Amino acid sequence: MTNASAHWTEDAACRNFDPDELFADGPRQKKAKAVCTSCPVRTECLAEALDNHLEWGVWGKMTERERRALLRRKPDVASWKSVLVAAQST
Repeated sequence: MTNASAHWTEDAACRNFDPDELFADGPRQKKAKAVCTSCPVRTECLAEALDNHLEWGVWGKMTERERRALLRRKPDVASWKSVLVAAQST
């Protein structure tokens, strides 16, 4: 982020997209996920969705189905950001 006090959403690649594109279903989800590919705050976005069990939309390049599966596999994670950051460094 450019400003330490700014919220991560200010740097999100999707910040100017139509929400209907990001909360798509079926084959349109691939297009929504493509927006996330080079997003500088993808980790923060995904952590937000996982920590808050957000049910709809593409967040951090994961669909709701992918997030539900991950949450089922790892039900004891209290804070996803640290897990995701650690995974990136390996």
